[in-house]
This record gives sequence, structure tokens and C-alpha cells, in this order.
Amino acid sequence: MRRPLAVVFILFSLYTMKAQVLFDSKKPSQDNEWYVLDDVVMGGRSLGDFEQTSNGHIHYFGTISLANNGGFSSLRFAFPPTRVTPESVLRIYLKGDGSKWQLRVKQNKQNSYSYTTYFTSNEQWEHVEIRLKDLYPVYRGRRLDSSNFNHNTLEEIIFLIGNKKVQNFELDIEKIELIQ
Repeated sequence: MRRPLAVVFILFSLYTMKAQVLFDSKKPSQDNEWYVLDDVVMGGRSLGDFEQTSNGHIHYFGTISLANNGGFSSLRFAFPPTRVTPESVLRIYLKGDGSKWQLRVKQNKQNSYSYTTYFTSNEQWEHVEIRLKDLYPVYRGRRLDSSNFNHNTLEEIIFLIGNKKVQNFELDIEKIELIQ
């Protein structure tokens, strides 16, 4: 079966565009910061943690609790301001546990709001590709009445799990690229 020319062009364009590596588990001492932010900031009882494995992957794991109106954990990756366009694509090489995840980004890590979309991981290594212009603004889980991502910088990427159920979770991250 032949693919429509537009689909072939889009696929060709994504793989011929310039890739900027934001995180690569095979390269030591990068200028970035990983940290966890759980619902404990609001009195919840979820607990997430991460470690860098012997092969360099970021291994994020934990338990989601609904106690005290909790229900989320997030792994945040902060890095120096990086130039982007709304057409830029995040390509993330990861392996999950089959859970539904939110991917969030911040154009300025000091902002209280972020831009988000969802993806479902599987138990195999995979590339997840997300165009920045497809991310919509949220604040504390509520969609804002504002336009989708249309900024020229990016400073933080967030992996958030909060599926309104008690669950254990795991996510491994090997590489994050920005396709310009």
C-alpha cells in the first residue's frame, strides 16, 4: 500500500531535521538537573524517586496514593534555556510500564503553568515524538483558556503520572532530543 505523499514528506522531514540532544544517558556530566515533585507539596502521600542506572538511564519509580487528596508524582528535567519553535519536536527514547503519562513542558521553569499532552508507554523501548505546538496550557491539572505552545524557548520537561488510582509505576529514559 502506498502512503500519501504528505505523510512521506512529514516522516522524511522529521528524520532530516537537525537534532539537538538535551539528555543522553551515554554522555556524562551534562548541564541539567533531574528532580521529583510529588503530591506531598499539597499534603498527599504519593512517593516517587529516581536513580541513574549503571548504563546511565534515568529510572523513575514509585507509588501513587490517593490519601489526603493526593494522586500524582512528577519527574522534572530542567536545563538551560534552549531555543525552540512551535514546530519543534521532542523525541524521547523511553521504556515504561504500560501506564498513561502526561508529558509537560515549561518555556520558563519559574512559570506556575505548563503545556501538556498524554502518551501511553509500553514495556518495550520506544521513541515518543511530540510536536510542541500540539501541547496545550494547564495549571494544576485544569486546562487554561489560552493558545497552545507558541514560545521560542524551553527550560523544563516533566513526566507526570496521576491516573486517579493507586498504582506503582516505572519509567526509564535513555535520551531526549529536540528536533528543529
